[in-house]
Amino acid sequence: MLIAFNKPYGVICKFSPQPGKPTLADHIEVPRVYPAGRLDTDSEGLLLLTDVGSLQARIANPRHDLAKVYWAQVEGLPTEEALATLRCGVDLGDFTTRPAGARLIDEPANLWPRDPPIRYRANIPTSWLELTLREGKNRQVRRMTARAGYPTLRLVRAAIGEVSLAGLGLAPGAWRRIDPAAPWGRGVQ
Repeated sequence: MLIAFNKPYGVICKFSPQPGKPTLADHIEVPRVYPAGRLDTDSEGLLLLTDVGSLQARIANPRHDLAKVYWAQVEGLPTEEALATLRCGVDLGDFTTRPAGARLIDEPANLWPRDPPIRYRANIPTSWLELTLREGKNRQVRRMTARAGYPTLRLVRAAIGEVSLAGLGLAPGAWRRIDPAAPWGRGVQ
């Protein structure tokens, strides 16, 4: 089984109760499924869950080279030099990121309002980046953009492999079962 979930801001990526905080259990009432990778509590967007260990590894483990696309609203207007830094790999001190796709984009048309909204500063513009990673370390996108000089204000995972929020049309907090073979081009072994 494979479930696609549009994780809202503030939801913790686990099923066990957390006093006063929403978790996956508040949205998904399917037994024995687990996240294939995670999203930070303050990140939003596509999360895949499965009950098949080999599929979970195929999605989450960087050795499988599965692309994950993020939309990051950042503070400031990134230069081409900053984008080149993101593309080549960023030394974050404890590791250097693998090369990534990085480009400026317009604000995504199908993006929902965030609750609560991000802070607004009249004198500091914001921009949207699309970043494509093939790994997923803790807070990696936020650390990469901050190191390049453009802190992330809002982060949305838009796609994992061929599965995308745009293609699914899921509102925040909504989920649905999807074909576990379709997004990867072959069945689960």
